[in-house]
Amino acid sequence: MPTGRAQQKEETRLRVLKAARRHFEEHGFEEANLRAIAAEANVSAATVIVHFKDKKELLHAALFDDLEETIERALRELPEADLEAQLHAITESFFGYYQAHPKLSRTLLKESLFAEPPWAQRFSGQVTKVHARIAGLYQAAATKAGVDATGEAPLFAVAYLSFYYFALIAWAQGANDAPVRMVDGLVAQHLRGLLPRPPTRRTRK
Repeated sequence: MPTGRAQQKEETRLRVLKAARRHFEEHGFEEANLRAIAAEANVSAATVIVHFKDKKELLHAALFDDLEETIERALRELPEADLEAQLHAITESFFGYYQAHPKLSRTLLKESLFAEPPWAQRFSGQVTKVHARIAGLYQAAATKAGVDATGEAPLFAVAYLSFYYFALIAWAQGANDAPVRMVDGLVAQHLRGLLPRPPTRRTRK
């Protein structure tokens, strides 16, 4: 646990990131001003530069920290349910963050896809983590259903991510206001023929 000067430095960094997220959300990346961010964080502009060499690095730090937290929470807090319900929970968690921060999320989409090192590697690592978790969920569901999923699990995870990014881009462009429903529908359609669906309960008349 950091103490003394190290703790003070970390507290300053977190304060700057909090202010940066608000300014990027309110004004967008181009209009956000380092001096205004510094003033809100109660530090000098020079102090911001000590922590983050320029505005783009500040943006990446703010966005990737947020995204990392969202990913960790989404993958950790899964319901004890079937595969579709688990994937729905992951999708809903991601889009819950995006829809709560629409301008920031559009910037996140643009900057994460075209980020330079080291942020490109960090983004790739986050995607790899989600891919591995989705593949594991599919493998577990296939095993439970008595289906041989050899080679299928990683491909299904790629399919899920393609559905997710298609819906995210459509939402970011204002072409779809129900991205979670879109992903759910694409996943359900894709799973037909891959895994047997659980039998529906018949009610007595």
